[in-house]
Amino acid sequence: MDLLTQGLLGASMAQSGARHDETRIAAGVGFLAGVIADADILIQSENDPLLNIEFHRHFTHSIFFVPFGALIAAIVLWPFLRKHLPFARIYLFAFLGYCLSGVLDAFTSYGTHLLWPLSDERTALNMISVVDPVFTLILLVAVILALRKKTVTAARVGLLLAAIYLSFGWMQLQRAEDIARTLTVERNHSIERLLVKPTLGNLVLWRSIYQTNGRLYVDAIRISPFSDARIYPGDSIELFDLTRDMRDLPASSVLAGDIERFTKFSDGLVALSTEHSEVLIDVRYSNLPMTLSPLWGIELDTTQPERHAKYTLYRDASNETREKFITLLMGRDLD
Repeated sequence: MDLLTQGLLGASMAQSGARHDETRIAAGVGFLAGVIADADILIQSENDPLLNIEFHRHFTHSIFFVPFGALIAAIVLWPFLRKHLPFARIYLFAFLGYCLSGVLDAFTSYGTHLLWPLSDERTALNMISVVDPVFTLILLVAVILALRKKTVTAARVGLLLAAIYLSFGWMQLQRAEDIARTLTVERNHSIERLLVKPTLGNLVLWRSIYQTNGRLYVDAIRISPFSDARIYPGDSIELFDLTRDMRDLPASSVLAGDIERFTKFSDGLVALSTEHSEVLIDVRYSNLPMTLSPLWGIELDTTQPERHAKYTLYRDASNETREKFITLLMGRDLD
């Protein structure tokens, strides 16, 4: 998730294991330890644009890296805190702050390499968006109350409420998946693969992607606890096939390797863009949940197969897109 939420989760975890007179210093240690896992975003290369997306949320988010990540945080903080706490206590708070960084990201739709090096697969449970203000607010209030009242109870209650909110996300996911399966039956489609994920900042509006007969179909599903579910039918696109769509591209070329890497990152849900020529897009993400307008993709210059593909963002922050998103979120009719 975003850095603020990661830090707040780390702070509340550290506070929950502190004594009453340690809640403030524990919050600081836990906050730093909670965000330090995302230092992997600094792994970049000017010559290889895909290196960053490959290593973001990679080994630093593995549960097996937790003791080492906590140790790094403790060593960094030791010169500043050695007059206030012994190293063992600093390490304890750093460990508590760091231990759920990867787990939290695994609950999101982006996912993380939670079990590396035992598995190189990205774990994405799709229970919450990468940014969710309600979840963040729960942790923020808990941390502030623990700081002001010098009590670990507030931190523990905040963690419990955050867990309940994640459980609500899991229930919403089950409802959205059931609706998506019903939709495919109505269309006489057999599901070869189904992915349902929350849209940005909420657990009400979901994006459904399913594969059948070599095509990917996307739809928006709105699920509110207070009203009936609503489906906004979307578009479809042909699933990318390297041997069919780029049969003349040498299999050993740099570009072919980048296509394979991007396809793995996108969990196999890739297609050639209908909006941008020679761009391979990640169909999992879009500016609007029922469209194929991509958030990112790689540009395929087949005339230079030994050059790396260019990774490009296509985020649309226009008022029109924002208004359509709000319309979907509120369950109103699109014009």
